[in-house]
Amino acid sequence: MSEALQPAVDWMRDQEWKPFPFQKETWRAYLAGKHGLLNAPTGSGKTYALALGILLEYFKRHPQRKPAKRGPGLQCIWITPLRALSKEIEQAIGRACRGMGLEEWRVETRTGDTPSNVRQRQNRRMPEFLITTPESLHVMLANKGYAERLKTLRAVVVDEWHELIGSKRGVQVELGLSRLRAICPELRSWAISATIGNLDEALDVFLGSGPAQDQVAVVRYHKKKKIELRSVMPDEIEKFPWSGHLGVKLLPKVIPIIMQSRSSLVFTNTRAQAEIWYQQLLAAAPELAGIMAMHHGSISRELREWTEDALRHEKLKAVVCTSSLDLGVDFAPVETIIQVGSPKGVARFMQRAGRSGHQPGATSRIWFVPTHSLELIEGAALRDAIEENHLEARRPMIRSFDVLVQYLVTLAISDGFRPGVLIEEVRSTHAFASLSDSEWIWLLDFVTTGGESLYAYEQYRKVEVEDGVYQVNDKRIARRHRLSMGTIVSDAVMKVKYMTGGYLGTIEEYFVSKLTPGDVIWFAGRNLEFVKIKEMQVLVRRTKQKNGRVPAWLGGRMSFSSRLSEVLRRKISEAAAGDRSDPEIEKIRPLLEFQAQRSGLPSEKEVLVELFSSREGHHCCIYPFEGYYVHEAIGALIAYRMSLLQPISFSIAVNDYGFELLSEKPIPLEEALDNDLFTTEHLDEDLRASVNSTELARRRFRDIAAIAGLVFQGYPGKSITDKHLQASSKLFFDVFSEHEPGNLLLQQAYEEVFTDQLEEIRIREALERMTNDQLFITFPERPTPMAFPIIVDRLRQRLSSEKLSDRIERMQLQFAR
Repeated sequence: MSEALQPAVDWMRDQEWKPFPFQKETWRAYLAGKHGLLNAPTGSGKTYALALGILLEYFKRHPQRKPAKRGPGLQCIWITPLRALSKEIEQAIGRACRGMGLEEWRVETRTGDTPSNVRQRQNRRMPEFLITTPESLHVMLANKGYAERLKTLRAVVVDEWHELIGSKRGVQVELGLSRLRAICPELRSWAISATIGNLDEALDVFLGSGPAQDQVAVVRYHKKKKIELRSVMPDEIEKFPWSGHLGVKLLPKVIPIIMQSRSSLVFTNTRAQAEIWYQQLLAAAPELAGIMAMHHGSISRELREWTEDALRHEKLKAVVCTSSLDLGVDFAPVETIIQVGSPKGVARFMQRAGRSGHQPGATSRIWFVPTHSLELIEGAALRDAIEENHLEARRPMIRSFDVLVQYLVTLAISDGFRPGVLIEEVRSTHAFASLSDSEWIWLLDFVTTGGESLYAYEQYRKVEVEDGVYQVNDKRIARRHRLSMGTIVSDAVMKVKYMTGGYLGTIEEYFVSKLTPGDVIWFAGRNLEFVKIKEMQVLVRRTKQKNGRVPAWLGGRMSFSSRLSEVLRRKISEAAAGDRSDPEIEKIRPLLEFQAQRSGLPSEKEVLVELFSSREGHHCCIYPFEGYYVHEAIGALIAYRMSLLQPISFSIAVNDYGFELLSEKPIPLEEALDNDLFTTEHLDEDLRASVNSTELARRRFRDIAAIAGLVFQGYPGKSITDKHLQASSKLFFDVFSEHEPGNLLLQQAYEEVFTDQLEEIRIREALERMTNDQLFITFPERPTPMAFPIIVDRLRQRLSSEKLSDRIERMQLQFAR
C-alpha cells in the first residue's frame, strides 16, 4: 500500500510539505474502496486528503498510464456550500493534477456565477473534477441526458458537511446523492466536516441506507487545534449593563489590535452590525481608509470577490464581515480574528477562530469584544468549551416535503422518472426513510394534479404521465421551475445601484419602503443618498453626510446554542462560589457582587427567579440561560399557564439570559408553582395555545410554498414583491387549512414551527431541568443588574435610540440608589 501512496508523497515533497498521518489514512481508506467522513479543522489540509486519494485511485486503475491529449471524463463532483470556496478548491486541485502529471485533467467550477457558454461546453464534455454547489447539482439533474453525461463519475465529495446537515440544503444533497448512487454504481461518497458534536449521526445521514459498516471509514485529525482567546476588557464596569452599547465604546482598544496585526477579520453577527462597525472604525481611525473593506451576503459578488482577492494578496489590513467568511476560504495572511459580541455558539466561534493561523500546526488567535459587561462571562465560558471540545450537535432535517416536491419536478423536466424505482432511492436517504406509501401517492398526485385542493386549476398540473414515466412536457413550466430551484428563500430584495451605474448589492424591500428621497443610508461601507426607486432598483449617489440609517435585514437574530448555555451556567455557578481563575469574571467581579447583594447568583443546579415591583407594575424575571428563542417560547407558555389560574395579562421581554413577565396585577407565582408551572405534560397543546402557532405556521408556509413551487418568485429583473408573495402563500395556507387539513405541506409548516423555530426539544429539556433544579426565589427592592438588560430590550421596541439612551441613563441613576 505504501508504494501506491508514493506519487502523492513525492508531489507533496516537491511542494516542501510532508503528509500528515490523517492524510495518509484517508488515501489508504479511499484506495481500499471505502466510503466515509473526514473530520479535520479548518486549515489542516483536508482538501488534499481526499483530492489526492482520488488521483491515487486513478493511478491504481491505470498503472501503465500514458500521456493523453484529453482526460477520462468526469471523475469527481466536489460539492461545496459556498460559491466563494469553489475558486480555492479549483486552484488547489488543479495544482495537484498538474504536479502529478495529469495535465490533461480539467478542474472547473459550475455555480450560479458560471457563464452560460461554459455550462454548455461542460454539458458537451464534463471536466474530470467538477466543483459545484447543492443548487447547481440539481440544475444538472434538470438537464436532459444527465445520466449519460455523468456515467464516468467515480467519486462525490461534500465539503463543509457540518454547515449543510442542519438545513434544507442538506436534504437537497441527500436527494442528489441518492440519484448519483443509482446511476453510478462505482460511486464512492465522502463528506468533509470540521466543527460538529454529533459526528456519527452526521455520517449516518450522509450515507443513508447505503454501504455496509465494513465499507465505511471515519478519519479524524487528532492533533488539537491551538486557539488563543483573549477578551477586550473595558476600563469601567457598569453596575447596570445593557446590550449593544459597550462594543463601540471599546474601539480605542480594538484599533491597536488591528494595527499591530498583519491583517484581521472583524466578525459581527449581523449585516447591520457590520455596517455600523465599518463606519465607526473608519471614523475613529481614518488611516484605515483604503486598507479596510467589508464583506457580507448582501454586498454584490464583484465587491465580495474584490475583497477576498485583496485580502489574499495582503492589500488589506482589516475586513469587517459576517458569517459570509465563516467557511474554509484560505486567507493565509490573516493573523488575528476579532469577534464582536457573543457568537452564540461554540462551534461558530471555533470556526471563526480558525480563519487565522490557517496553516497546519499554527495557532489561531481570536479577540472577544463584549457588547455589554455581562457578556464577559461568555468569554470565560467559550475558553472552557474550546478546551473541552464542547461542540454543538447539528440536528438533521427530516420529511421536508417541499424539497421532495421540487426534486420530483426537477427529475420530471429532464428525463422523467418511474415512481416504483424512485421511491426506493428516496427512502434510502435519512431525510425520507420514514416515507409511507400513502404519502408517496399524495406527493405524486400533488405534482400531477395539484392535489385535492388545487385539482381544478390547470397551472398546478405540472407533471404528466406517459407509459408509466412522470415527465414535464410544458416548456414554460420547465423554465419557471429552473428559475425557482433551490431551498434558500430570502425576503424580497431590491438592487442598490448608483445613478451613474454600478451595482453595490441588495437591501430588503421592507426597509426601502420606509425611505424618502434625500435619506442617507450606510451600505457596503459607503455613505449613500437615496434618490428614487426605478424598475425595482434603489438608485443612490455618494454623499459626504456622515449620519446615516443602517439597513435592517430580517432574520438577523441569533440565539444561544445548548452547549454554550450549559457552560455559561457552570461559569456563573463558579463565580457564585468565589472562583477567581478567569480574568473576565475577575473583571466584572464588582458587578457580580452587586447582583449577589441585591438578589443572588444561581449555582449550576439552581434557577434564579426575581420578583419586584416598580411604577410600571409587577415584574417576574426568570433566568434559565437557554437563549432568546427558548426563552421567548417558555415566557409565553408560563404567561398562558398563569392566565388559566386567574385572569391576568402580561407583557413579555426576552434576552439570552432570561425573560421578564410584567403585569399590572400581582403575579401568582406561588400558586402557579403549586400547579406544576414547568411541567412538560400537555406541552404541545399549551405551546399551540400560547404562541399562536397558526400565525407562526402561516409565516413559515411562505418559504415552503416557494420551495415547493406553489408561488413563483418572478423572472430575473422582474421579481415579485414581498407583499404579493405573502398574500399568495397566505391564500394557499388558508385554503389547505379549510379544505385539506391533511396536506403534507401544511403539516410540514406546523412541524417546522415546533422543531426548528420554537426548538421544542430544547424547550422540553429546559422545563425538565427547571423542574428538577432548585428555584432560587428572591425579592429585590429594585431591578438587578441581570434584569436591567431585559428591561432595556423591552424599552428599545418603543423608543428611538436618542430617547432610549436618555431613559437608560435616568434608570441607571434611579436603580443604583
